[in-house]
Amino acid sequence: MALMITDECINCDVCEPECPNDAIYMGPEIYEIDPHKCTECVGHFNEPQCQQVCPVSCIPFNPAWRETKEQLLEKYEKLQAELKA
Repeated sequence: MALMITDECINCDVCEPECPNDAIYMGPEIYEIDPHKCTECVGHFNEPQCQQVCPVSCIPFNPAWRETKEQLLEKYEKLQAELKA
């Protein structure tokens, strides 16, 4: 399951640099997360780093993107291979 940023986002800029997959970007009004790049930090950390630093706790799991740990690890490996190519 990828993460998402809700309307409670205050644009504090702390989540974007914490994302190891560059999945977080500034949208039209608030930060957004690309679910194709979000691995919930699987492969990098034990916990999603953006959730850890968010001061308003506006980064829940996205129910529209359900993925198992295995699928997230697969996505991580694919993203890493693309970086090396």
